[in-house]
Amino acid sequence: MTTIRSTVDTRADEFAANREAMLEKLAEIDAEHAKAVAGGGEKYVERHRKRGKLLARERIELLLDEDSPFLELSPLAAWGSDYRVGASVITGIGVVEGVECLISASDPTVKGGASNPWTTKKSFRAADIAAQNRLPVINLVESGGADLPTQKEIFIPGGRIFRDLTRSSAAKVPTIALVFGNSTAGGAYLPGMSDYVVMVKERAKVFLGGPPLVKMATGEESDDESLGGAEMHARTSGLADYLAVDEEDAIRLGRGIIKRLNWTKQGPSPKPDYAEPLFDAEDLLGIVPTDLKIPFDPREVIARVVDGSDFDEFKPLYGPSLVTGWASIHGYPVGILANAQGVLFGEESQKAAQFIQLANQIDTPLVFLHNTTGYMVGKEYEQSGIIKHGALMINAVSNSKVPHLSVLMGASYGAGHYGMCGRAYDPRFLFAWPSAKSAVMGPAQLAGVLSIVARAAAASRGQEYSEENDAAMRAMVENQIEAESMPMFLSGMLYDDGIIDPRDTRTVLGMSLSAIHNGPVKGVEGGFGVFRM
Repeated sequence: MTTIRSTVDTRADEFAANREAMLEKLAEIDAEHAKAVAGGGEKYVERHRKRGKLLARERIELLLDEDSPFLELSPLAAWGSDYRVGASVITGIGVVEGVECLISASDPTVKGGASNPWTTKKSFRAADIAAQNRLPVINLVESGGADLPTQKEIFIPGGRIFRDLTRSSAAKVPTIALVFGNSTAGGAYLPGMSDYVVMVKERAKVFLGGPPLVKMATGEESDDESLGGAEMHARTSGLADYLAVDEEDAIRLGRGIIKRLNWTKQGPSPKPDYAEPLFDAEDLLGIVPTDLKIPFDPREVIARVVDGSDFDEFKPLYGPSLVTGWASIHGYPVGILANAQGVLFGEESQKAAQFIQLANQIDTPLVFLHNTTGYMVGKEYEQSGIIKHGALMINAVSNSKVPHLSVLMGASYGAGHYGMCGRAYDPRFLFAWPSAKSAVMGPAQLAGVLSIVARAAAASRGQEYSEENDAAMRAMVENQIEAESMPMFLSGMLYDDGIIDPRDTRTVLGMSLSAIHNGPVKGVEGGFGVFRM
């Protein structure tokens, strides 16, 4: 039997305390998400509505197939910065006429939809996801262009947005621009480099330089419509392929374009007869301890995420602090690597490398469930080869070609973050729970290391070491690292693709796997790098 048997006691005081703590964290996350949904605030939302325009999220809702989900990406981008949470653009994956598409909608209620440095970074991440997963791109355009005071951070790297559009087209992955308002200066190239362009009559304005700039540069007198209006582009310049009478018509035309793409997925289809997990996803709220130093059994998470709670564990008696095995999620076969006791030893590293190789042999995506403090340190472990064993695992992760998905459940510290396919190792998607923390090491450990170094430096100079200053330094460092380890900080930095409710893990992974299968799912063909054995 490969069905997991759960031992979670949902009536235990510890479970109740964990659940309450998780709900509190979720409430904090929801409050920050609400800031992104609010856009530029009530004043600017009302001004936008008085102009007879739909909000960016309303445009997305009309574009999507009825009752289909929208997997929003990077909703907390720019959190903790001087810019609005969400970075003035909405990105995500949704289904249009049965086709999964990457949708990007500028929010004109936030400084007219102008792009700031975080907008650029968020757009880059969305473009990477579209390219890696072979997703058609739909841009819902209404933007005043670059936020000029920050142009030094936008102009040079920003050209990549247009490069990505042309590369998508060259790869036979369509790009569509629905232009609802301004798309000026460099932004004019967004529709200019899209395969299909729809412009809204009397609303869309697309030009390299507006009337004031043209007047200054050439002395020519012009108006918005003759210079860059939708009707001019549809009848004269040919930039617009379709002229919409209003926003709803533009969305209808956009859906029609997708309908005619003759789009087919290249990856294998999911098994249609999969079963739901045997255990309630609600239990996930109480499984992760409030103190991440206390380990928890990841099998309890797996039992509430995979089809039928059916998990065929691989090498269960070897390297027990890393759980590996085979399962399926929404009918898609996956291999799972999940941290059990936090620390990774040499045995776990070797087990992981072998398992990753096996997944590549059978073209099976991998799911990494993080809760690790990193690789074990100490004389015994250094002498047993922990460096080369950790390198073996990281090598396997780096050169694996099957799609990877990562979920940060608890701790994700040090090189363990790398071995478990952290952001730098290009997982197709990486999501975090509100309980997640990630840094080079834990706050207390990092502060302690700095204290030891400072003591040694003082001793070498023959100076007396101040215990009072040491305590203050340690407290300051611990507070700083704790703040920088929190999921909202990391999500704001775009180090994940979003913080998710643990109860939604199965759904989010299922949508991600479905998106991944738009492209081929293939393992390594040319082999891995040199493994230090």
